[in-house]
Amino acid sequence: MTRSFAGLLSAVSVIVVLLMSLPRAQTMAQSDTSAAGAKKTDIAAEVAALRAEMDRLKATVPDQSHAMMDVAYHFGNLWFAAQKTNWPLAEFYWSETRSHLRWAVRIIPIRKDPQGNEIRLADILDSIDNTSLQRVGDAIKAKDTVQFTDAYKQMLDSCYACHLAAGKPYLRLKIPQHPEVAIIKFEPEP
Repeated sequence: MTRSFAGLLSAVSVIVVLLMSLPRAQTMAQSDTSAAGAKKTDIAAEVAALRAEMDRLKATVPDQSHAMMDVAYHFGNLWFAAQKTNWPLAEFYWSETRSHLRWAVRIIPIRKDPQGNEIRLADILDSIDNTSLQRVGDAIKAKDTVQFTDAYKQMLDSCYACHLAAGKPYLRLKIPQHPEVAIIKFEPEP
């Protein structure tokens, strides 16, 4: 009897301990559930804040036409720098032209033509960058005005081909008649 009493007492003790810890376990479970709910709320609030910030940033980014105005500025001034054989200045404007073309494509990487077909501008730019724009850069490195003139005209044709592909045939290009601004000295340093 003593053994069974001791066993019974031991079993009762275990049950009492379990029963006493049950409210604590429920509280912990509720706390875990509350923490999980709070985490979900925090994540949802964070996602909403990020979306709002993204929308705000999108509203402040210039549109593609702004970037293309920069391309026109740099590419136009490139002509005058090369005509004055100011090769370091021509190199600068060539590099800026490339950089701003890439920026324009990052702003709108895919356009739709008038028929609704997707035009992947990055693919077009890669092709131009590896051909006609590279020829312009090569002519600058060679300091060859005749080669530059030919390459520049080919680049104008390449630009127009992109405009046609994007459904903008009215954006026709020509060799500039005068610089964009009068503040730049195009003559090389003495």
